[in-house]
Amino acid sequence: MDFCDSIKTSASGLSAQRVRMSLISSNLANVATTRTAEGGPYKRKDAVFEAEPSSFGKMVLRELDGALSQVKIAGIVEDERPAVTKYAPGHPDADAKGFVSVPNVNVMEEMVNMISATRSYEANVTAIKSAKEMALKALEIGA
Repeated sequence: MDFCDSIKTSASGLSAQRVRMSLISSNLANVATTRTAEGGPYKRKDAVFEAEPSSFGKMVLRELDGALSQVKIAGIVEDERPAVTKYAPGHPDADAKGFVSVPNVNVMEEMVNMISATRSYEANVTAIKSAKEMALKALEIGA
């Protein structure tokens, strides 16, 4: 694996974590949204990551030397957990019995996910910096 491959791998990780952070922000922003365009309360969203396949030749070489592949977003999925119902008879979206369906977003879970995404982002930035420094040192050796 050359240093460009390691930078590409880390850059794809940065991009994936940026999308994840955007989804977490959206989840937190809609924690109290009881009515959406689709109908019903907001549903929590999460990103699904997968290794991005490359050309056949690169895949064969990657398997032989154990190198890492790039990360891509396979999709964005909605959480299938049911909405939480709360008694709020004065709420405009309350049913006849006074219950309101609120999003299934757990603020603590989202904060943990945000910290995890931040740490992953920082790790990828550090890996890029290290690859750059190694490349510069290699150029100094040759000079």
